[in-house]
Amino acid sequence: MKNSLFLGAMLSLSTLLVSCGNDKPKETAQTSETAAPVEAAVKTPVFNADSAYALIGKQVAFGPRTPGSPAQKKCAELLQKELRNCCDTVYRQEVSVKGGDGKMLPCINLIGVIHPKAQHRILMLTHWDSRPWADKDTKDKDKPILAADDAGSGVGVLVEMAAKIKSFGLPDNIGVDILFEDVEDYGKEMWGENSYCLGTQYWAHNPHVPGYKADFGILLDMVGAHNALFKMESQSTNYARDVQADVWKAAADAGFSSYFPYTDGGAITDDHIPVNQILGIKTIDIINLGGTMEQPFAPHWHTHNDNMSVIDKNTLKAVGQTLLQVVYSTAARNKAS
Repeated sequence: MKNSLFLGAMLSLSTLLVSCGNDKPKETAQTSETAAPVEAAVKTPVFNADSAYALIGKQVAFGPRTPGSPAQKKCAELLQKELRNCCDTVYRQEVSVKGGDGKMLPCINLIGVIHPKAQHRILMLTHWDSRPWADKDTKDKDKPILAADDAGSGVGVLVEMAAKIKSFGLPDNIGVDILFEDVEDYGKEMWGENSYCLGTQYWAHNPHVPGYKADFGILLDMVGAHNALFKMESQSTNYARDVQADVWKAAADAGFSSYFPYTDGGAITDDHIPVNQILGIKTIDIINLGGTMEQPFAPHWHTHNDNMSVIDKNTLKAVGQTLLQVVYSTAARNKAS
């Protein structure tokens, strides 16, 4: 993932430190791919977890998508093509960013835009790069990871969400912007928390359109694993309590409340922080925090076990259907404006 600092909700952002997790969530998701969701007042398309899963596999097949690698270039081309198939406009930011070790790193941010002229906008974002080091593993710590969950899963969910929006339709006054940020996981504690989220930091200072604004944003991070539990991340609560509440209600309306408990997950430094702080867009983090306060993340986090074996289509379905519920509930509320 990133420097992802896990502390109690009472701590301020300035005191965040990195920690890791290896305890499995104790709550098991109850909804399967074939189970019928709870009947909701808002009509939405049906999310296809098989399609999301397939795209994760395509990303992983390139190998680790680290800055400057052949896999980075190949995967960027694939993701740009996928966005062109389901979005009205696609932007590509190809720049260099400075890593915490002083190296200049090639960074490719991709932004897919649905209804670019719409008055009301929803930002969805996730990183797509792989961590260059398996620093939480017991072997091959200096080798990059495949990042099926901690990168690939968010991309798979957002592309399938966009494809369903294209086929189902969306009111003209609602727009969705999908940001795939690069060079998120090239960071270390010793370099400071600003060594993470480099692609998002660049985009926040240099958005794809001048003066970019959105009504709210949703970040996805590690949203594909077995037994995932998306507790309420505390920085999201601090910056965007109303957005978080709406998303958790949408999860319940879609029939996936077991994945989204009303439980404090602690504070995480993630890509939603620069979006909140630099652009002032209220943005939350949907992130798997199924562990303990001391060890919040899944056992595969920053290890070579972050491969296709950890991906669960039921989890992809829960997150993807929740996002569609959010989009179409927002459209219903704003259809008169």
